[in-house]
Amino acid sequence: MEEVLVIGGGLAGSEAAWQIARRGLKVRLVEMRPKKQTPAHQTDFLAELVCSNSLRAEALENAVGLLKEEMRQLDSLIMRVADSERVPAGGALAVDREAFARGVTVEISSQPLISVERREVTKVPLTEGICVLATGPLTSQPLAQSLAKLTGSEHLYFYDAVAPIITLDSIDKEHSFWGSRYGKGEEGSYLNCPLTEEEYLTFWNELIKAEQYPLKEFEELKLFEGCMPIEEMARRGLETMRYGPLKPVGLVDPKTGQQPFAVVQLRQDNREGTIYNVVGFQTRLKWNEQKRVFGLIPALRRADFVRYGVMHRNTFVNSPRVLQPTWQLKDHPQILIAGQLSGVEGYVESAASGLIAGINATYIARGLKPLIMPTETACGALAHYITTANPNRFQPMNINFALFPPLNERVRNRRTRNMALAQRALKALKTIGKI
Repeated sequence: MEEVLVIGGGLAGSEAAWQIARRGLKVRLVEMRPKKQTPAHQTDFLAELVCSNSLRAEALENAVGLLKEEMRQLDSLIMRVADSERVPAGGALAVDREAFARGVTVEISSQPLISVERREVTKVPLTEGICVLATGPLTSQPLAQSLAKLTGSEHLYFYDAVAPIITLDSIDKEHSFWGSRYGKGEEGSYLNCPLTEEEYLTFWNELIKAEQYPLKEFEELKLFEGCMPIEEMARRGLETMRYGPLKPVGLVDPKTGQQPFAVVQLRQDNREGTIYNVVGFQTRLKWNEQKRVFGLIPALRRADFVRYGVMHRNTFVNSPRVLQPTWQLKDHPQILIAGQLSGVEGYVESAASGLIAGINATYIARGLKPLIMPTETACGALAHYITTANPNRFQPMNINFALFPPLNERVRNRRTRNMALAQRALKALKTIGKI
């Protein structure tokens, strides 16, 4: 029986392995943890979520909501487990991160056609047949160097930051209130921490002066806009945070009956609701500074941090130069690259790329023509973008409707337009038949 090698046990690698096995091929899934850990992971589970516990918006008129629905229709393992381990998050899909990772690990481990190996791979395997490379943004240095040498293209990189997590019991309830923006979602979806203008100004002043972990001498700071550290955002201007994660729009403090000057939102991070993620507070501040500066937020004065924010280097290839829309390397088509290593950004996008790469690995193994998803679909639009973008300015990308081909008719209302794009995408998905 044909066997496919999958390197990397994150969201993309786990999804790819599952898709290959469910189509009747053997899979060797190689994951270096716990033999070799990364700066961000904390467990040895497959598909561990190292940043937020949110898979973002659910509604079809949101591009990532459409992407999730496409994955469900393609029988995604990641979506099935995520749906079963969800926690309240308003209009978003958030999961109990430990239960989610454990669930994926159990599913993979119980699949008889998948064997899991715990070891580090240091070179791209050119002589071991078909391989899906999904080692993620924290690809080990030896393997990254091997991939750079193989592609003949210098690796790009950026820095990604992780938000802190605090215990619910340590949050001052007298200075916080429950609720989602505009009353959307369940009542307990978010715990809101309001700030007055004076409190906000004090917080901003201390944040921009706080001490950060220094970069290594040979490293240049490159930040992905979608995961900007809160202190870097603050340095862009006094009002920047109030138009970003601290925007008060759509929230009314029941104690005052008014919209606060600024609001820090906390989102449930586990099924039990005992720990909460500080939304948008990705950071590279030193841990003692996080406790001091974030403690200036009235509701967080006595916050108990179960995980401080951290920052790590993310690696990805220059996909427009090296990848095909089938997720295959142009010069080495037996190698497929999936996940954030390919230049997609986000949990859902990573898993979706692994899903299609897994399907195509199966097709290639059986001598069939690999699948190029219709660009009208979210899966196809994402693949099209990362393989056709300007290689001189290529940066990681979340799925969004700007990547889709425009509708034939002009629709001014954005929500109506987005829903029309979503309906067109799901219709296009049906045209490819059983895969």
